[in-house]
Amino acid sequence: MNTHIRHVVVSIVFALAASRAAAQHPPMPSAMTHEEHLAQLQKEAELKKRGAAAMGFDQDAVSHHFRLSASGGSIEVAVKDSRDASSLAAIRSHLREIASDFAAGRFDAPFATHGEVPPGVPVLQQHSGDMTYRYEEMPAGGRVVIATADAAALAALHEFLRYQIREHKTGDPQTLNRRDR
Repeated sequence: MNTHIRHVVVSIVFALAASRAAAQHPPMPSAMTHEEHLAQLQKEAELKKRGAAAMGFDQDAVSHHFRLSASGGSIEVAVKDSRDASSLAAIRSHLREIASDFAAGRFDAPFATHGEVPPGVPVLQQHSGDMTYRYEEMPAGGRVVIATADAAALAALHEFLRYQIREHKTGDPQTLNRRDR
């Protein structure tokens, strides 16, 4: 192989390796130091690992959504691949359990997933009798619809859901739409 071809091959190999590494390592935000970025990546990896153990499914195989509403909100989880029957069954089982546990004032799964008590949980536990948690099946997964008429419980629930939006980086709105108020 002549020198020119060898350089071209080596360049292609390095370009492919660099693009693959970039796909595995998200770019560092401009206002963040390298150390902060590494800490953020470590935190996200730990969240995924704890989440998989607590929820029973690979966090990269599903999408989470946390919705706020005037009367409460919802927790939604769906498979990304409609052929993933194992994750679909695990999502539905997990959400049925969440609805039951939350109604009883037990928030062990969020603690296990996040490694801390999420904001709002102590108030939600105190007001468990003022809340309803209803599981609903969806074509690609399921959801837990949460409602309350109690102002303190509603504020705590919204705090809890906003925390979930930030931690899971769902991009869901953290405020109510005008029509939802």
